[in-house]
Amino acid sequence: MTATRNREAALLVAALVAVAFAWGQVQEAMTGSLGDRFWLVVAAFAALAGAAHLMVRRFAPAADPALLPAVVLLNGLGLAMIHRLDLGEAGRAEAAGLAAPQATAPSQLLWTALAVVSFALILIWIRDHRVLQRYTFTAMVAGLVLLLLPLLPVLGVTINGARIWVRALGLSFQPAELAKVLLIIFFAGYLTRQRDSLRSIRAHVLGVPVPRAKDLGPILLAWAVSMGVLIFERDLGAALLLFGVFVVMLAVATGRFSWVLIGAVLFAAGAFVAYQLFGHVRTRVDIWLDPFGDPSGSGYQVVQSLYGLANGGLLGAGWGQGSPGLVPFAKTDFIVSALGEELGLTGLMVVVLVYLVIVQRGIATGLRVRDVFGRLLATGLAFVIGFQAFVIIGGVSGLIPLTGLTTPFLSAGGSSLLANWVIVALLMRVSDAARRPPPPPPPAPEQAATQVVPVVPS
Repeated sequence: MTATRNREAALLVAALVAVAFAWGQVQEAMTGSLGDRFWLVVAAFAALAGAAHLMVRRFAPAADPALLPAVVLLNGLGLAMIHRLDLGEAGRAEAAGLAAPQATAPSQLLWTALAVVSFALILIWIRDHRVLQRYTFTAMVAGLVLLLLPLLPVLGVTINGARIWVRALGLSFQPAELAKVLLIIFFAGYLTRQRDSLRSIRAHVLGVPVPRAKDLGPILLAWAVSMGVLIFERDLGAALLLFGVFVVMLAVATGRFSWVLIGAVLFAAGAFVAYQLFGHVRTRVDIWLDPFGDPSGSGYQVVQSLYGLANGGLLGAGWGQGSPGLVPFAKTDFIVSALGEELGLTGLMVVVLVYLVIVQRGIATGLRVRDVFGRLLATGLAFVIGFQAFVIIGGVSGLIPLTGLTTPFLSAGGSSLLANWVIVALLMRVSDAARRPPPPPPPAPEQAATQVVPVVPS
């Protein structure tokens, strides 16, 4: 186990060197010097990464050594790009004779610290991931409450057409980010209990095995909840994520591909209905099909994103050398476009590979762990990160319609960063259990009965 943690430490050092290089390149390109705070920021971020490593070494010594360095690398690159966009905004404001807007990078660094604290608390409090199965329906209730919070008239606020935010005490939070974690725990617990029933097959339609009618209830309920989120909160991304993760976990639990086909049919039906009924869904599909139809209006974001990616080319314009600030919401929804412009296709492929490492390690953990609940939990958590990365990268590159999901660990936003670090903590906990050697089996009864007890002479 010590060797495993030493490999993690070596990978962390490499990740921190890459992050320090990125931050330094941004400073040199935008200001001409490293600045007084360069080493302070690098030291603060390194201290957070080191603290996370020490917590893993203490409370999850057998966990996968690649997960934490991959997350630290993505988080650090996101911080560097947000800082670069902050400097670009300040420069444009100064040229226009205006006051510089408030920088986002300091608050993102603070959220990173809170996320690392949450990561540590999860490892300390949850020593065995199987304990979470006791709270299956509690997690369901809490997750649904969090999903419904933005609909409250006082707390909920609408931003950019979607009612997915809660604002209190001057702070904004997206409760759906934590709701997805709780609902994955619920899905894993529920499917662990019901997987034998859900495996039952009584009929075939066009050669496809179809489950019993009463067993279709869970997937229909998940579909209905997803449609409700889409209708009342106009959150297309959360609706897709919620339904997609349940279908994948259902297929893994039962081992039957027919559930995926049923989910695909329900998804197609829901997409058709949503396109016919909701203007914002039609707008996103129309922009995807022809972004240059209205390049200065509804298609402006996607068009600017495509121009930025094209400007980056194969090797990129270089840190601080592009114009990512021309893309609206470059710090949040379109941060992948900003990275693609300055790091190029090569750099963006590296980012994608880092996501693939996280997903692959998470799925491998699910295959390796010995209990069904842990297998489903690890698979669902890994799928969530991979699905979000695929959807947002596909959206900004024009591969699929935009959905509004955040890019895990890269995008500015405290609720997303916090939730994704919690996901990694749970993955580390399951990984620790999966990679530990199994306990020795108890002695067989006949062996115990035939044991000779030596007689000590008096």
